[in-house]
Amino acid sequence: MANLGAIVEKVRSKNAGPFWLTIDIFCGTPRAFTQIRDGLSTERVAKVFAVPPETLKRFEIPSLNVLKFSLPRPETQGAVADRDMHGASWAALLSEVKIN
Repeated sequence: MANLGAIVEKVRSKNAGPFWLTIDIFCGTPRAFTQIRDGLSTERVAKVFAVPPETLKRFEIPSLNVLKFSLPRPETQGAVADRDMHGASWAALLSEVKIN
């Protein structure tokens, strides 16, 4: 079992507007894409980010070997309580998830 970050080329998170975050998983190869696609459920990602699964959007892009998740920001970008103005730290949480 390995961390997701050790299997893929890159995990990146960023703002998708002031109310949404997006996390991109660049798998690099079809084999890695299949491994991550099959080993990382939407429910598991929702648990990592402590959000209800129904609020998480999942996009699979096999032609690019990319998986993408989008979720509502816990705080509006730039609000006093916003701890990550650019949404960049969310990728680190997903990178540590163990994948079979």
